[in-house]
Amino acid sequence: MSDVISTAVEALAKKLPDGFDGVAKFVLVGEGSIMVDPNGVRAGDEPSDVTLTADTEVFQAMLAGEMNPTTAFMTGKLTVEGSMGLAMQLGAAMS
Repeated sequence: MSDVISTAVEALAKKLPDGFDGVAKFVLVGEGSIMVDPNGVRAGDEPSDVTLTADTEVFQAMLAGEMNPTTAFMTGKLTVEGSMGLAMQLGAAMS
């Protein structure tokens, strides 16, 4: 697992300490994937209800609160496949 994924898992786990009501996957282009579900946050690449894809810089900016996930999506820096409702819940949790 890359250092970027390890750091992102730790940061996301702090924002979602109780896990997430659904199964979501964050794909960090060129680095790997992070799974978020009721069991918590971990590195992994499994089937999900929603998949959010962004480059590392965009993901890190969203985690740091420097970029709004909705803005990232609207400007094409974040793509979403699957449940838009779950994506919106994740975006709110990350803010």
